[in-house]
Amino acid sequence: MARWEPGARERLVVAAVDLFTEQGYDATTVAQIAERAGVTKSTFFRHFPDKRELLVAGQETLSRLLAEGIAEAPADAAPLDAVAAGLARASTAMGPMNRELAPRLKAAVAASTELQERDALKSVSLAAAMTTALTARGVPDPTAALAAELGLLAFKRAYAEWSEAARGTEDDLAQYTQKALKELRVATASLT
Repeated sequence: MARWEPGARERLVVAAVDLFTEQGYDATTVAQIAERAGVTKSTFFRHFPDKRELLVAGQETLSRLLAEGIAEAPADAAPLDAVAAGLARASTAMGPMNRELAPRLKAAVAASTELQERDALKSVSLAAAMTTALTARGVPDPTAALAAELGLLAFKRAYAEWSEAARGTEDDLAQYTQKALKELRVATASLT
């Protein structure tokens, strides 16, 4: 096992998702994940505090990109337009590996209460990042929270559709997020 071989973090995520899918989350050990990834246990712990954290490996980056996109939206942008800018920015972090792992990760989460809880916390964190970015723009708190929740829902719907779509069709997640947000705008207009 190479100690400092590049790509260890990504290999650990892939190995964990594969093992969670094959044998279940509870039956998978850190040692098995490290072995499958071709690294030592100490390398695993340099990247992740425990196996639960593999589920949210890119959460900090995703939260940061959402917030940056919202912050950089034009000053006169409506809250949902700023959210659209955040979604477009965050979509850049999702590449072929994310798309490939998504169905297996979804299955692993569905089979584990612990992973479902961690996934819910991830959603709360992403919505909070968007809410904070919107309030920093001067959007009132209730409006910011609602816009952030709609952004989160749009992201989740778009990510699911993108990951399940046939390869070669609209490979850009941003197209899916913008479409999902547009559909939610229409749906919210019908609520009044």
